[in-house]
Formats: sequence, structure tokens, C-alpha cells
Amino acid sequence: MRKLKNNELNRISVEEFKVSKKTPLIVVLDNVRSLNNIGSVFRTSDAFLIEKIYLCGISATPPNKEIHKTALGATASVDWEYAENTLELVESLKAERIKILAIEQAEDSTKLDAFIPEKNQKYAIVMGNEVKGVQQEVVDASDLCIEIPQLGTKHSLNISVTTGVVIWDLFCKISN
Repeated sequence: MRKLKNNELNRISVEEFKVSKKTPLIVVLDNVRSLNNIGSVFRTSDAFLIEKIYLCGISATPPNKEIHKTALGATASVDWEYAENTLELVESLKAERIKILAIEQAEDSTKLDAFIPEKNQKYAIVMGNEVKGVQQEVVDASDLCIEIPQLGTKHSLNISVTTGVVIWDLFCKISN
């Protein structure tokens, strides 16, 4: 088995990315403070053709060298927008018939592995602050709370890891 070289990976250009059919998924970052986490979310979103990222509250925005360090240029390919208030954004997305999935540990949450997306439905996943998680008022406004089952002692994953797990799971389910 031989590792592939970069020129063998069939990467698309930023221009090709922009006109590609996107995964009907939006990522909302609710007061994410780590610039490295934000950059990682951009990079993962690029990998799975995510439609858009919303950076809310204290979440930093490009251009920023710390975001760029982990995004590796994905801030140029993935559409993004800043929204000061996460709750107002969520209400606006809901008015567009986008289903809101708060990714949070909560009463009556649905385990990620048990969640079955509806056909032809666009979703927005809300990822929370590294310490406080998704704001309670945003959880209250969400259509559903999705939780990644965890079996260890910590019951806490880094936001960039969580985003990767959730995007991958939803990408696989939506693409089938």
C-alpha cells in the first residue's frame, strides 16, 4: 500500500467548490472562543461540502492568522457569515424552514446514532461554547437536541471533534 501524493488526491479548486452541490447542512458556532476550533470547523466543513457556517457572539471571524492556521484556506471556500445574536439567527433559520439541531447533552436528547434525518430537509447544527455549551435559550428554540453517546469518564469532547463526528454522521445519512 502506497500513500497518495497531494497531486493524486483530485482536489477541487475553490471556484469548483463554490459551484458544487452542497450538503444541506449549516453549522452555527454559538460563542466559540478558540480560534483553532473555528479553523478546524472550517476545514471539516470544506471536506464535506457544508453549505455555510455562521459565527455568532464572541466567535472570531476571518481573516485571522490563528483561524487560518487550522483552516488551511477553507475560509475561502466555505461560505460564512457573522451573526451577533445566536437566538435571533436560529429564529431566522427556522422561518426559512431549516430544522435546528442543538448538539448538547440535555434531557430527552436524541442519540446521534439513533437520529434519522428527514428526506429533502435542510438542517443547522448548533455547536456551543467550549465551557458553557449551547446557550439554554438556543437549546429551547431548537427543534431537537442531539447528543453523541459517550462511555468514558469525561462525557465531554472538544468542539472541533464533536463537529467532525456530527458532520460525518449526518453527511453519511443525508448522502444515502
